[in-house]
Amino acid sequence: MEETNPWITIESHKIYENKWIGLTEHQVINPSGGKGIYGEVHFKNYAIGILPVDEDLNTWLVGQYRFPLKAYSWEIPEGGGPLESDPLESAKRELLEETGMTASEWTELQRMHLSNSVSNELAIIYIARGLTMGEAEPEETEQLTVRKLPLKDACQMVLNGEITDSMSVAALLRAQLLLKDGHL
Repeated sequence: MEETNPWITIESHKIYENKWIGLTEHQVINPSGGKGIYGEVHFKNYAIGILPVDEDLNTWLVGQYRFPLKAYSWEIPEGGGPLESDPLESAKRELLEETGMTASEWTELQRMHLSNSVSNELAIIYIARGLTMGEAEPEETEQLTVRKLPLKDACQMVLNGEITDSMSVAALLRAQLLLKDGHL
């Protein structure tokens, strides 16, 4: 199968923009030759996720109410990192903000696109080891609960449907696979 772009863009209009996202509506000819529209959300930050893991294979989850979901969500520590900044520096900042922890060892775990049918958002997920506890510094928009638990229990929460955040699901299941293979 050829990997060429079958879409033809007739024209594009920015519909909305703020400091985090932009929304563009494209008038297109779709791959079957029909006219249509395509909405695209452009993110101005990386999505950054951190899976902190201590020497006893415990991890920390962050719980918070997610406005778009109208529901409480348990997740790995996450946040945004400016595209022009080093994603690892953003990860270090987010881990400190949300949990109060710093880490001496950082390993990139995974890169993924979070919703590639409507967005270009790129997520970069790290494992943080060599943890030191400190004081959390949440942003004013965050009312967080931090929970320490065995990594295997967090993975079970994914399997039970208690964790649905895509970066958290990917990070926890990948870590579980790495652990089984002796690479974590």
